[in-house]
Amino acid sequence: MSSSARSRATKTQPAPSILYAGGGNEKESNHRMILVRDIRLPLSAGEQQAFEKALHLARIPRSKAAHLGVAKLSVDARHGQPRLVYTVAVTLKDEGEESAFAGASPCVALRSRTDFSVRNGTEPLAHRPIVCGLGPAGLFAALLLARQGYRPIVLERGPALDERVKAVEHFSATGELNENANIQFGEGGAGTFSDGKLTTRIGDALCGFVTEVFLQHGAPAEIAWKQKPHVGTDLLRGVITSIRKEIESLGGEVYFNTALTGFVRKNGRLVGVQTTQGSFPCEALVFAVGHSARDTFEMLMDSGLVLECKPFSVGFRAEHLQSAIEKSLYHEAAGHPALPRGEYQLSQHVGSRCVYTFCMCPGGQVVASASEAGRVVTNGMSYHARSGKNANAAVVVSVGAEDFGNDPRRAIAFQRELEANAYQAGRAGGAYAAPAENVRSFLEGRGELHIGTVEPTYDRGVVAADLGALLPGELADTLRAGLRAYERKIAGYTAPDAVLTGLETRTSSPVRLKREEDLESAQLAGLYPCGEGAGYAGGIMSAAVDGLRVARAIIGRYRPAEG
Repeated sequence: MSSSARSRATKTQPAPSILYAGGGNEKESNHRMILVRDIRLPLSAGEQQAFEKALHLARIPRSKAAHLGVAKLSVDARHGQPRLVYTVAVTLKDEGEESAFAGASPCVALRSRTDFSVRNGTEPLAHRPIVCGLGPAGLFAALLLARQGYRPIVLERGPALDERVKAVEHFSATGELNENANIQFGEGGAGTFSDGKLTTRIGDALCGFVTEVFLQHGAPAEIAWKQKPHVGTDLLRGVITSIRKEIESLGGEVYFNTALTGFVRKNGRLVGVQTTQGSFPCEALVFAVGHSARDTFEMLMDSGLVLECKPFSVGFRAEHLQSAIEKSLYHEAAGHPALPRGEYQLSQHVGSRCVYTFCMCPGGQVVASASEAGRVVTNGMSYHARSGKNANAAVVVSVGAEDFGNDPRRAIAFQRELEANAYQAGRAGGAYAAPAENVRSFLEGRGELHIGTVEPTYDRGVVAADLGALLPGELADTLRAGLRAYERKIAGYTAPDAVLTGLETRTSSPVRLKREEDLESAQLAGLYPCGEGAGYAGGIMSAAVDGLRVARAIIGRYRPAEG
């Protein structure tokens, strides 16, 4: 293996771990705090007023409080004048007194945070575990394995982040696509070029671990308490690189520009993997390839593994003036410095389908996200400051296994067909230009684009096109019904100069590789399907958590390989 194809570890000292300690017996320790919720204050108020009100509601003398902090801050703009809504966390000087104050009022509750450690298993592991993919799932699986002493080998088909950023910028400027170094592939995965959103609905205690790791590696402190935390793609890049370097410092190895091409099997179980850089022996493989690894999905099916169809969604990116969104959300308080950038999340059931917004990027831009030649894909991103003029969000409609006869090859082919349609529709504007039209035009089926106050931000340029003609008629009509419903929820959503850019097709993986309760593949022992590409996550946080779950399953079964 050439030295240029991989990054080698240079240190062996253990790194700190917040929720997981190395080896030993499984244990837990409780950290108790009092949470005071629903503290509503005017925009002119600040944290100190929130702290004083929290102590008053919980009937806690200030002399007894060891620490007060903001656990959550949100905005309630439902009734005209927006108000700040705080949740304050209080820890006491004297442990054990918390229960005496927990019932002071309905908004006061006691929380115990449980810290877990895992116990290394006893089953022998002849070779180091391999993690395939360095997106959030693979990154966090590798991190936990490294912290527990397993020195994982990580395979990533794309380059390291610095080289990847250069490839993305080159594509944006010239239209020359590198199919292994782009918005979808490379260190950090697809989430690296997004908003760095850490919101999730999964409610898993491991979310706290993910947040702590991000904080350890340089993410802004506010992600610990914001209701909708985001890192921003500019800051996220440094965080990802720092986590990878910790993995290497603990004995892990990362092989960049190394794609998985096949499995080596013996008696129904995995004994090795084949890659573009040679073969590796392996009995435990974390399979975290991301939602766009279509060639890898085909390799799985060609090798005899059965994949299932899973729901995903298709549509386009909607752009509005950020100031117009905030005017609709915050009314006359729009622009107040205490208010965060306005965000929205919309959904509307239309018959048996759902039209919803996804990955809303305040003050962001629409980016060219193709990973295959001759196909246009859109996505959205924003930097930490979210200071751009436009807001953008995916507006998509759900499709499912029933649309494709439960045939995963047909589902993948459907995505590819839509992306090829979008490429052809934008060709007049140059390589990888995107089709676009005004929202009002789309609703009326006119295929027109008039640029007014909303200037499209898609970096390869846009061309006027009939977006409805690029989609199956039933899906286009369903999207139109959803957009009309959105106008009733956010005034001006279908304003004449609002812009749709298409197509958005990579909301999630179209396939799922089934796994058992122990998270191992149902069809190949030693294979651990993981993350968004395998059909078990959707977004940075849930993918990272799934990576931790899979790593924990491997750790609990095996002891680290010797030597």
